[in-house]
Amino acid sequence: MQTKLTLRLEDQLIDQAKRYAVTVGKSLSQVVADYFKYLGKEKVEQISKPAPITNSLRGLLRNSKIDENDYKKYLEEKYR
Repeated sequence: MQTKLTLRLEDQLIDQAKRYAVTVGKSLSQVVADYFKYLGKEKVEQISKPAPITNSLRGLLRNSKIDENDYKKYLEEKYR
């Protein structure tokens, strides 16, 4: 289903966007739709790719004897 969307933008920005749409051979609506799709995809990719620091910490405590109860005890003591 398609729904109409009204945007309020500066005239200069609208003219620039229209020129861009002509340059790439698309309608302005298609350019905006493509951009919205890109924004959603970018966020998913960011979430699915852990930061390098996260990768370097993975498995660090695998063989330790620290468990969830130790963490809870730490927090209880910290916030007394």
